[in-house]
Amino acid sequence: MADLDHSSDDTSVDSREESSQDSKLEFSEDEETLVALMYNLIGERWSLIAGRIPGRTAEEIEKYWTSRYSTVSE
Repeated sequence: MADLDHSSDDTSVDSREESSQDSKLEFSEDEETLVALMYNLIGERWSLIAGRIPGRTAEEIEKYWTSRYSTVSE
């Protein structure tokens, strides 16, 4: 019975993480503009950029930037 409780906890954590990751990459037009401007001014100082965007973390900003502007070709 403890195993059932544990696996249901894992499922709820996984679904929260997935929806959380999806929302991280959804930036408003204003946020995108601000991230680009700040990046051009100060570079990869994600915590400083995140400090200018309420509700965003440095990790979210970095993840957004690398997913959007990555120059790696596949």
